[in-house]
Amino acid sequence: MAAPCASSSDRTKAGQRKPRRSDPAGFSTPWPHLRLASPSAPDDAALGSGRTMTLLQHREVTETLNRRLARASRSRLRRSVLAVGLCLATIAGVATLVAYRAPIDRAIAGPAKPYVHAASAPVKCQPRPTGLQQELSAIAAGFDGKVGIAISQAGCGWIVGERTGEYFPQQSVSKLWVALSVLDAVDRGQLALAQPMTLRAEDQVVFNQPLRWKVLELGGLTLPVQTLMQDALSLSDNMANDKLLWQVGGPRRVRAVLAERKLGGIRFGPGERLLQSQIAGVTWTPDLATGYNFERARDRLPLDQRAALLARYVADPLDGATPAAIAQAMARLGRGELLSAQSTAVLLDIMAHSKSGPLRLKGGLAPGWKAYHKTGTGQELRGVQTGFNDVAMIEAPDGTQYGVAVMIGETRLPNPARLGMMQAVTRALIASHEQAHRS
Repeated sequence: MAAPCASSSDRTKAGQRKPRRSDPAGFSTPWPHLRLASPSAPDDAALGSGRTMTLLQHREVTETLNRRLARASRSRLRRSVLAVGLCLATIAGVATLVAYRAPIDRAIAGPAKPYVHAASAPVKCQPRPTGLQQELSAIAAGFDGKVGIAISQAGCGWIVGERTGEYFPQQSVSKLWVALSVLDAVDRGQLALAQPMTLRAEDQVVFNQPLRWKVLELGGLTLPVQTLMQDALSLSDNMANDKLLWQVGGPRRVRAVLAERKLGGIRFGPGERLLQSQIAGVTWTPDLATGYNFERARDRLPLDQRAALLARYVADPLDGATPAAIAQAMARLGRGELLSAQSTAVLLDIMAHSKSGPLRLKGGLAPGWKAYHKTGTGQELRGVQTGFNDVAMIEAPDGTQYGVAVMIGETRLPNPARLGMMQAVTRALIASHEQAHRS
């Protein structure tokens, strides 16, 4: 039961007001077994429904929302005067009826029922490619650093790679699991992609936050859920990701979403603030999110202490995952096994247009091949780069899909060497695929 004085945004956050669902006609996508909702103008029905939008519509919807919020603010003051009187009159009677409100990490969990997923198309599996295994082993052996590599054909049971079962830091790769949880909530009717959310100064986190400056300049920024998800994945915006994380129910809910889909071998950490502060050996306080306070607090610690803490994190990462688990998750995503057809298409479309890491796995693609990917980059200290990753669903021109994960735990090699190794993995996959289809 919502508090009597709760705002509409509070009621939405607490899961008290569910968005309307729609079932618009679909149109074809690059994935034959998926259907994506047809584009529509950002009218009242679209803004309140669960339908998806194309990427080009995001900003149009955002502008529409902000114009409406500006008009509404002028009448909100008049309504609030009346609401205060009603609120005070009803609090006494309501207080005894208000049930215990679940913690925020359970607020949007929803009923225990099977998750929604698309129908999977039949797959012709090739035998486990021993030649590809040998090539990946050679690539890993020639790389000066701790690297895990895994490749899996979608719909098939084999895995090839190196250190496939060891845990590596995910860093921003974990944003994929937040997006998965957001779209799971959409599939369950608990959230709408067009639902507006407002970022404020208190939503700042640490490190990469492209939206921060606009938020501070305007005093707040209202964007649809889908636009926040796009910024979190494509721009790896920590602020947008953290806002979505707590909207869907926090780390506990994300772990539940992973467990429901039997995505073992993937850990989800305590959230960006606590994860990065624990890695750096800094006790988190809210003021660290302001300006460069976090970096200054981190830099005040002795270097030996920071190095020891970073090494401990790499050895047993709070947000760790095995390359095999992520490669299999990417393969299952491509087949539509993790979400509804509509939500799968939305997530793959965002990953296809990601602006981060264009020279990682994508840098080795041949003409006609596609990569739907997410990068991750951890902290660097004393010339040691940690958590340098790229994971993807890579699709051949004939439609064959592969889950790929390349995760560098730590290395002293410069960026060009890291990129070259990742591109070599992509080229090895392509060569293996083409050889299998020639024979």
